[in-house]
Amino acid sequence: MAIVIILSKIVLKKVESNLGYIRKKYKIIDDIKAYKFLINEFSISMGEAQKWIDKRRVYIDGKILKIKNSNIKGNVEVIFFQPESSDLKPIFETDCFAVFDKPSGVLVHPNKLSKQYSLNDDIKFLFGKDANVVHRIDKETSGLVLVSKNKKCEVELKRLFEYRKIQKEYLALVDGTIDKEFLINAKLKAGLPGSMIKIKSHVCDDGLVAFTKIVPLKHISTKNKTIIKAIPKTGRTHQIRAHMFHVKHKIIGDPIYGVDELFVDKFLNGDMSKLERLELTGAKRLMLHAYSLSFQYNGIEYNIKSEMNFKELCDE
Repeated sequence: MAIVIILSKIVLKKVESNLGYIRKKYKIIDDIKAYKFLINEFSISMGEAQKWIDKRRVYIDGKILKIKNSNIKGNVEVIFFQPESSDLKPIFETDCFAVFDKPSGVLVHPNKLSKQYSLNDDIKFLFGKDANVVHRIDKETSGLVLVSKNKKCEVELKRLFEYRKIQKEYLALVDGTIDKEFLINAKLKAGLPGSMIKIKSHVCDDGLVAFTKIVPLKHISTKNKTIIKAIPKTGRTHQIRAHMFHVKHKIIGDPIYGVDELFVDKFLNGDMSKLERLELTGAKRLMLHAYSLSFQYNGIEYNIKSEMNFKELCDE
């Protein structure tokens, strides 16, 4: 059954919704500037309205609107983010920021206007549209994600990351025996020519400087695997994953590093079963966990630890 709502000579015809991005279709009777329509309908700023148009989220009669100052009329469709909660709550928060303990397999941001759930759903649902993550971890990686509650805090916290004032520590289960601390100093570059997998980082001489400190925590002799602490000194794409593969101690459960790129492509396309992944990589998930965040903010020292018991998971 169709519901028709008339507001300021704009008729809402249909809503298609799901987690993440949704589409709304309108019938606009009188000419109106595109950005003014977005400002009035969605209570956003002019800058944000223009950004939506730049990102190709507005369609007129089925065609992408490209000119921000255009008048629009007729059949209009807008794609925008509408958060829906999965009841994931932060493990720690202040007036300025919150910390979530993200499960493995959950995106931080929605991917290419996907309707798939992301952590961003719960962030916006709880704290509003100005709340944002201030750094990212991979979909496959579980653990701590720092979130600002407003634009001012976002700028300040991102600056701490930029100047490497926030220390992150990860736990990982890796192949083989590691019995002493060491530092991996190997430049990384994503999207090398000849590689099918553009998101994959490779060690190469013309890459970006990357350092990772490795501290062994426990050797599981029956499986010839080691639980390590990995402390990245830089923040490159897949840094820990690429570095551990480079030193021949790949992370268990990794479907990108240490496997044939045909299998990687199959995984990224969602065509790999959990059983096939288990047989190929040794685990149903990537055994990498963002365990700790340490930093000083507004004169207060924070040392936040994950609530997930990753070590028990490794022992299973």
